[in-house]
Amino acid sequence: MGIRELKDNFSSCVRRIEAGERIAVTVHGRVVAELVPPAKASKAGRRSRYEELVRAGVIRPALVHRPREAVAALRYLESSAVVAALLESDRSAIAALRARGRLVTSAVTAAEAGRAIVRARSSGRITPDQERAAVRGLQVFERRCAIVAVTEAVLARVRRPFPVEPIRTLDAVHLATAELLGEPPQLVTIVTRDSRVRDNAQALGYRVE
Repeated sequence: MGIRELKDNFSSCVRRIEAGERIAVTVHGRVVAELVPPAKASKAGRRSRYEELVRAGVIRPALVHRPREAVAALRYLESSAVVAALLESDRSAIAALRARGRLVTSAVTAAEAGRAIVRARSSGRITPDQERAAVRGLQVFERRCAIVAVTEAVLARVRRPFPVEPIRTLDAVHLATAELLGEPPQLVTIVTRDSRVRDNAQALGYRVE
């Protein structure tokens, strides 16, 4: 959000932040500051933002937990990286998905990856055996990953500009979902193979693989 827009809509921005949203302040498309809700530590009985989203049913926790993932940084897995791992045997994508960290993705990722498998099979890019292997791989991924619902807050963020435009709607959904987590960007890694997601994630201050 530009400084002028922030000034013109300051009261509504405060209400959005109070509701849990994080707002990036930009100058010429570059993020120079972030307005965030007060940090809620999990100490002394206070829940973190992630824990609050789980409690609210916005996040479905991973069904299979990996060692020490609870204390690891968040890794948001965007659909292009998942598809690259499942269908293209992209070694760097596979390694990124297996790296240590708490894995998180949007509910749309499984749908996007599932459609990619269907398209690949119908176009003859993969064999029936490869299709079955990809479907099994996607099922394993879904069990290992925390799934974030597409909420009204996500959809509202999608309707507002991102630092590097234009981007597609589904790309905006992924970026908005990462922002919904409420973690400092430097503690979140966005795993993607999409240049538009990468450029915006970097502009917002996230680490990118």
